[in-house]
Amino acid sequence: MTQDERRRQLVGIGLRMLVERPIQELSVDEVAREAGISRGLLFHYFPNKTAFHDAVVAAAVRRVLRNTAPDPGLAPREAVAQFAARYYGQVDRRRGSYLALVFGSGPVGLGGEHVEDLRTAVAERVLALLGLERDALPVAHGWTAYVEDRALRWSAAPAGERTASLEDEAAHCVRALDALLAVR
Repeated sequence: MTQDERRRQLVGIGLRMLVERPIQELSVDEVAREAGISRGLLFHYFPNKTAFHDAVVAAAVRRVLRNTAPDPGLAPREAVAQFAARYYGQVDRRRGSYLALVFGSGPVGLGGEHVEDLRTAVAERVLALLGLERDALPVAHGWTAYVEDRALRWSAAPAGERTASLEDEAAHCVRALDALLAVR
């Protein structure tokens, strides 16, 4: 494998493991073993465990952004509603790893800047979808946190016991964004 291919393989293994455990519990020994390499060789591709974890978190953030992107060509409000529904779906499918990623109890800063990058990227996506100027970024950023919290609470309930459908939740999120934008 080329160096880039091996790095992608190792990060991919880390991503699969991240679904089952918090980033701070991701063992480089297990990753190396699954890749069929030594621990020392893993550190040829990543200078230390923190750099490896950082690469895995960055890949997780890119995955969330890719999986929640609305289809091109939708009307602005429809695109925001589709984003919200996909975000809920992402959180629902990967609730444990999402909680570990965002609220993990690892070393200070582990994943933190990437999580902030995720929230900022989502807020900037909302601005672009709605054709808003940069001065609306704080509103979109706050809305992002609101959607994240609602999605986490919604996904905590068993599917048969949820008080609102995914479509109703997405519509609520769009109305909440409209209300926030109206008072800025």
